[in-house]
This record gives sequence, C-alpha cells and structure tokens, in this order.
Amino acid sequence: MVALFFAMQFVLRGQDAAPAIVDLPTEKTQTPSPAPSPSPIPEVPELSQLDQAFKQTSLGKAADEYRLRVEWRRLQNLVAHEPEIVSAKEAAQSARTDLEKREKLRDYYNVYYGRMRALASSDEMRKALDTFKAEHLKLLDQPRVRPVPGESATFDPKAEKEKHKKDKHSRFRQ
Repeated sequence: MVALFFAMQFVLRGQDAAPAIVDLPTEKTQTPSPAPSPSPIPEVPELSQLDQAFKQTSLGKAADEYRLRVEWRRLQNLVAHEPEIVSAKEAAQSARTDLEKREKLRDYYNVYYGRMRALASSDEMRKALDTFKAEHLKLLDQPRVRPVPGESATFDPKAEKEKHKKDKHSRFRQ
C-alpha cells in the first residue's frame, strides 16, 4: 500500500514538470529548409538488383549444396517424361547384350544430361551436371573387359596376384 502511495506521488509530480504554456510556431515563423549537402547521396539499388545480389551470395557450403540438389531435382522432374529421353531409356533397358546396354546407356546419359544442362539456370548447376554425367559414364567403363591397346589380351591370374602382393607390401613400407 505504501508503495502504491509513493508511485502515485511520482506520477502526479511528473505532470508538474511539463511547462504550462507551449508555444507553437505560426505560419509566419517557419524554419528554413536545410541546404543540400555538398556530398552526393549514394544511389540505392532497385529491389530487383538487391534480389539478384542475395541470390548470388553464398550462405555456406551446406546451403549451396542444398540449393544445387533442389535445382537438380527440379530439372530431373522437368525432363523425365520427355519422349526423346523416355525412348533412349527404354532402348537401353531392352538391349540384349551387356556391351549394347552400356553403349545405349551412354547415349541415354548424353541426351538426359544434355537436356538438363540446356535448362539449367546457372553456371554452377551446369558444372554440377557435368560432374554427375561424368560419374554415370565412368560407371559404364569396364577396363578389364576390353584390354588397353598394347597390353596382353589374356588375363593371367598369377600375374595379377603377384602384382597385388607387390602393391600391398609397398604400401606398408611407406
């Protein structure tokens, strides 16, 4: 109760601090407008320019990877049902031999990633698509099935075993 009394005293005394008469300026006594400053005011970029600037800035590695993944999925969904891509995929699946299937899968990946690359919105996405394409094409390589020119065409299991042992021992010595 005592605290309430003191609080009321401060509120009532606060009204005493205000001046009794407030002079408002009349129309005749206007303040002069401020003179323009000698330094030029920097131009503020348009909203669309600001949007582009924020789209280009990196939010971190994880955010950039997430953005690329979202864009990649969007492109996959766009091109998945195009007739040319569907027919290339069906041709690869209907191949009779492994060699034929790998050749048709190469054609499919070239068409598929070529179309996605054409629709990509940024250079960063195009580079990522090139990397994905290279990874898929690398899976189709079978270096042991077709020997490199200049090497022996026969496979010698003893020589491979000796080579493996030699590599294994050289790793432990380092």
